[in-house]
Amino acid sequence: MNPVAKRIIFFAVILGGIGLLLWPKFKPQDGAAGFGPAGQQDTRLSVNTFIVEPESIRDRIYTTGTILPNEIVALSTEASGKIIALYFEEGRSVEKGELLLKINDSELQAQLRTAELRLELAVDIERRQRSLLEKEGLSQAEYDVSANNLSVQQVAVDLINAQIDKTELRAPFSGVIGLRYVSEGSYVTSTSRIATLQDINPIKIEFSIPERHANRAGVGDVIYFTVEGYEGTHSGVIYAFEPLIQQDTRSLRLRARASNRGIRLIPGSFANVELIFEEIGDAIAIPTVAVIPELGGTKVYLYRGGSVAPAQVVTGIRMQNTVQITSGLALGDTVITSGIQQIYPGMAVRLAGQAAAEASE
Repeated sequence: MNPVAKRIIFFAVILGGIGLLLWPKFKPQDGAAGFGPAGQQDTRLSVNTFIVEPESIRDRIYTTGTILPNEIVALSTEASGKIIALYFEEGRSVEKGELLLKINDSELQAQLRTAELRLELAVDIERRQRSLLEKEGLSQAEYDVSANNLSVQQVAVDLINAQIDKTELRAPFSGVIGLRYVSEGSYVTSTSRIATLQDINPIKIEFSIPERHANRAGVGDVIYFTVEGYEGTHSGVIYAFEPLIQQDTRSLRLRARASNRGIRLIPGSFANVELIFEEIGDAIAIPTVAVIPELGGTKVYLYRGGSVAPAQVVTGIRMQNTVQITSGLALGDTVITSGIQQIYPGMAVRLAGQAAAEASE
């Protein structure tokens, strides 16, 4: 083989290698121009689409809240004195009216016995005076003195009994006792902290919503919430709200009540709250990126027979990535969701990816 032929073969091999390396760069990509059935290049723009189908949507808002006890009170005594008996255990359930603590009342008991003796004497005197009055052996004024003395002695007994009641601490409602901070023999006053009593079944959930939604939530609305560390979603019902917009946060504060059977949820816990304003079972919702705002309305582009067709629509509820369409679309319409800035009415386009495969079947 002569040198000229060798050079020709050498350069042919080099050019062939370069061609193989550059081929992927010029290979038509998905979404770019393709080739038609006859091998001709397809210059139509490839677009992604969304087929309109009925679906259930919720107009809702997510916020955060705090778990609160249904009732809570810091237990303390009305009277001062030394504790002679404790009748509760930490962390135990108690019933309303159950005796929890007793303060030394020996002095009051002595005063009570004295007052009761005076009351018995006053009762006897009043009975004898009434008998004499009936026989006209005593004036009305003299009888009134004895009757008044009887009332005074009765009041004295009632007063001492009221003071004795203050030496007893009873549960104001049914609930769970927390940690105690006193021991038997401790001297307590009305400011001494004894323990905390909480009613935690049901519980309350306090949360806030933005001012713009203030008129959309009210008493009786259902909320759903989750608490970190506890599986499942819990539900509650709004029972009250603060009739004032918080000026620092521009929000409305609400409270809901929920069951806490088994005492699973602990007051003070952080809650993720979902409040549903409205639920529609057969709504039309499309991706937000497909909606085009324009002067005087809103529109979307539809894929119809290989070309672009505009459609005026009216939007409703907006979700995170979708928006409700209340009019302008029908079930089965194909909404274009890509290339929105490139397409125009009447433009020829083709479906991309899976949509194209389905259209060819």
